[in-house]
Amino acid sequence: MSGTASRSVAQPAAEATRRLIAQGTLTVHGQITEASNAVLFGTVEHEGVVVPCVYKPVAGERPLWDFPDGSLAQREVAAYEVSRATGWDLIPATVLRDGPYGTGMCQAWVGEPPDAREDGPARGAGERDGEDGSAGDSAEEERAEGDSAEEKRAEGDSAEETGAEDEEGPAPLLALVDEQEPGEGWKAVGFADVGGGRTALLVHADDPALRRLAVLDAVINNGDRKGGHLLPRPDGTLYAIDHGVTFHVDDKLRTLLWGWAGEKLTGEALEALRTLSGRLAAGAPLATRLAELLTDAEVEAVRKRVEALLSSGTHPLPSGDWPAIPWPPV
Repeated sequence: MSGTASRSVAQPAAEATRRLIAQGTLTVHGQITEASNAVLFGTVEHEGVVVPCVYKPVAGERPLWDFPDGSLAQREVAAYEVSRATGWDLIPATVLRDGPYGTGMCQAWVGEPPDAREDGPARGAGERDGEDGSAGDSAEEERAEGDSAEEKRAEGDSAEETGAEDEEGPAPLLALVDEQEPGEGWKAVGFADVGGGRTALLVHADDPALRRLAVLDAVINNGDRKGGHLLPRPDGTLYAIDHGVTFHVDDKLRTLLWGWAGEKLTGEALEALRTLSGRLAAGAPLATRLAELLTDAEVEAVRKRVEALLSSGTHPLPSGDWPAIPWPPV
């Protein structure tokens, strides 16, 4: 990206990063133009430390029929708060703060900063689609438009593998294989039409971090877990992004991580859920924070989902009332 600050950027520890992006000076360097909502790349500087970030101003959100206007940024922050509470830290540091285009979500960038244009104010950052009173695109249409630019942070070079960076980078987490059953170390999601009258088996890695993410997604009721939202790092750390369509009171879990559906939760997951249950109790700091970001009904729905997972002791199954797999899957 032209115009990016020339100073070297830092990747402090998670809590230090959260404080920095909340308190520092936010500078926008350009728009990531492929995204359907306004997604801006920038840096936050505080006391000489500079961190790259994603900034999504509320003013640039596109209306969705099933989520209230102006709430997507808050849901991203709520997802981060829940991730922190589990102790898994699967979501990069995320805060709600003021910025050059108003209040929005600011999240630490994972990986190399993007190469994007700096050609003046970002389109959509100061205006909303549908301001004339139109309902806007449906959630299904919105989420099927294609990969957002953020998803491209994790895309592999091959359409057959998603999540791979290069031969020396992280191993792929998703793949399409010409087999009837998954190989060792993989879990089957289902068969996909790959064109030309062909189908391929969509599989994901039988990976502990990915399994934790499947549990987190069930808790936050993630309606759009695509492969491009997965950011595996060379050191084995996994981060996940794009959590605007979460926390709905209705069951909207739509994900590529169905490989463990119906299987028993791990002991680690049950322990994390028990911890989360306590932190969601009325008056607890997490419950209080979520009440600032979500409706009372949505906070109560989180509690019920956690208790349901603890009661069943298993990964959830697709409900049948909502498309189980997002499209396109990457």
